[in-house]
Amino acid sequence: MQYGPGHAEFYDLVFRDRGKDFAAEARALAGMVRDRAPAARSLLDVACGTGAHLETFREIFDDVAGVELADAMRRVAESRLPGVPLHAGDMRRFDLGRTFDAVVCVGNSVACMPTADDLRAAIARMAGHLAPGGVLVAEPWYFPADFIDGYVDGHQMKADGRVISRITRSVREGDRTRMEVRFTVADREGITDFTEVLHVTLFERHEYEAAFTKAGCSVEFVPALRLANGRPNGPGLFVGVRR
Repeated sequence: MQYGPGHAEFYDLVFRDRGKDFAAEARALAGMVRDRAPAARSLLDVACGTGAHLETFREIFDDVAGVELADAMRRVAESRLPGVPLHAGDMRRFDLGRTFDAVVCVGNSVACMPTADDLRAAIARMAGHLAPGGVLVAEPWYFPADFIDGYVDGHQMKADGRVISRITRSVREGDRTRMEVRFTVADREGITDFTEVLHVTLFERHEYEAAFTKAGCSVEFVPALRLANGRPNGPGLFVGVRR
């Protein structure tokens, strides 16, 4: 997702206020990795965003790194995680020249791929960065049958002398979701608004599973895993082990 500067500035603040616990999520994901690869010591976070999960991953694993396409999000991560390698890159094409014991891609980011070919390319690139026996965890977006067309949501909070409002509306356009995200921020200087439009593909479950298999990984679907408070961001997680 190509979040802009405004979205990157408020991303962690708003989601934490909504009840999202990045540290607990990272520990749960690390537990899933260690259940399948007890000796895992290195982890790559693809589409790492602001680095909120990596902040905890680096306490659990000896060696961590991140990949993030959006410059604004990566800059936030760089300020948070000095010394952690954070690479600019598209998940379909990045090449770090090394492997890891685990690769994770959460936040529905892999579903931002526009086609099934792109999804397969992204999963293949991630699997290509796994050592044999390494674990790949990817969080999908909703499957077509589960998506609520016209879903709206909103949140308002106060912090540091500001009132921040985030309103979203998601509609189906063919096999994709068009999500409009609108922020209004008020402080002593005035009121500002900005809007971003995000597109996420409604891939079928079998399309994710086929991508894992083609990439040389086993695949297991862990349904309805609620890593955060409230409504989950998707139907669950795909977990694979590189053969």
